[in-house]
Amino acid sequence: MSEDIKSEQPALPQNSRKKWLWDNFVSLGSALLLVLVIRSSVIEAFKIPSGSMIPTLLVGDQIFVNKFAYGLRVPLTDWVGEKPLYFFRNSGPSRGDIIVFKYPVDPDIYFIKRVIGLPGDKIEMKNKVVYVNGKPFDRNPVPNEKLEQVFGNWLEDSQSEYPRERMSVFYDKFDHETATVMIDKQSFFSVNFEPVTVPEGNYFVMGDNRDNSKDSRFWGFVPFENIKGKAFVVWLSIWLDFENPAKSTHHFDRIGTILH
Repeated sequence: MSEDIKSEQPALPQNSRKKWLWDNFVSLGSALLLVLVIRSSVIEAFKIPSGSMIPTLLVGDQIFVNKFAYGLRVPLTDWVGEKPLYFFRNSGPSRGDIIVFKYPVDPDIYFIKRVIGLPGDKIEMKNKVVYVNGKPFDRNPVPNEKLEQVFGNWLEDSQSEYPRERMSVFYDKFDHETATVMIDKQSFFSVNFEPVTVPEGNYFVMGDNRDNSKDSRFWGFVPFENIKGKAFVVWLSIWLDFENPAKSTHHFDRIGTILH
């Protein structure tokens, strides 16, 4: 007569159980700390909630921001204090960079705009053309064959507020970037802007959707310490409208778009 053989996992000794719990706690804590360090000092994701950067960025674009583009932060210091601390800083943003920053009027809100003026620059607008230190930006119309590409992603979406015939699209040439900017020919929102000089340690920013952007023309300059980093890629583009699902949009072809 045979007997059933029962196999049981022996219980861990008390000391081994404590060591197992401690090892897992340390591993989990280390992983969380690494995530926090990366998010604080290296890279962070943001979602675009408004159309102020159309056609460069669409409502619902989700982007990655390079947080060490202008220096290496001491981890977590931009979360616990008003000003982040740096291991080192470089010369800061260049004209044409797209930056995410704390809104100077309310630092709990993040904005995204393009850098137009550096410290010491004199900025003005004449007939919707930006002048830096007395010189207008090198502006050229987007060729007709490129307009479909520019308009195609947003023209039929709910984020398209105006008829296409009202909009003019141009290339503005910066020091190292060429921005695609959009002008509303029937809007007087941003025709002229009186000259201002950018203070030391500050930057003048504007949206690429020039007639639908509240920016430095209205609320002033962005201090360097408010800058979170430089936007560099779209990793997802989807906008869910739970109140009206028909207005939800997605642009999977934008995944991987490098931002200029």
